[in-house]
Amino acid sequence: MEIIYLFFIFIAIELFETNWQKSSTLYGILNNNFLAFKKGIFLYFTLHLSFFYAIFLSFSLDNFGFWMSSIIVLKFLDISLKLSIMKKLSDGLTIEQIIPFNANITPILRYLNVLIYPITFLFATAL
Repeated sequence: MEIIYLFFIFIAIELFETNWQKSSTLYGILNNNFLAFKKGIFLYFTLHLSFFYAIFLSFSLDNFGFWMSSIIVLKFLDISLKLSIMKKLSDGLTIEQIIPFNANITPILRYLNVLIYPITFLFATAL
C-alpha cells in the first residue's frame, strides 16, 4: 500500500514539474527554464523535485535496480542537458544558435513524463 502512495506522490511531483515548464513550443520550455535559472541555480535545482524524489525513493526503499537507476540516470541527463543550454544562453548565444529547430509540443508529449516515470517506478518496485 505504501508503494501506491509513493506512486501518487511521484505523479503529483511530475505534474508540478511539467506545469512550471509548460509551453506549446520547445523554445518556450527552454525560455521558462532559463527564467528560473536566471533567478538562481538553487531555485533551478529545487524546481526539479522529481530528480531528488527519485534519489530519495532509491535510498528509502533500498532499490538500486535497473528500473530505478534508469529513472535517476534519465533525470540526471535531462538536467545536465538543460544546464548546458542554460550556460550557453547565459554566455550570450540565442536559442536558435543552440537548437536550430523549434518543435511544437503537443499536450500528449507535454505530459508523457507523468506517465513514463511513475510507471517505471512501479516496475522498479514490483519486479
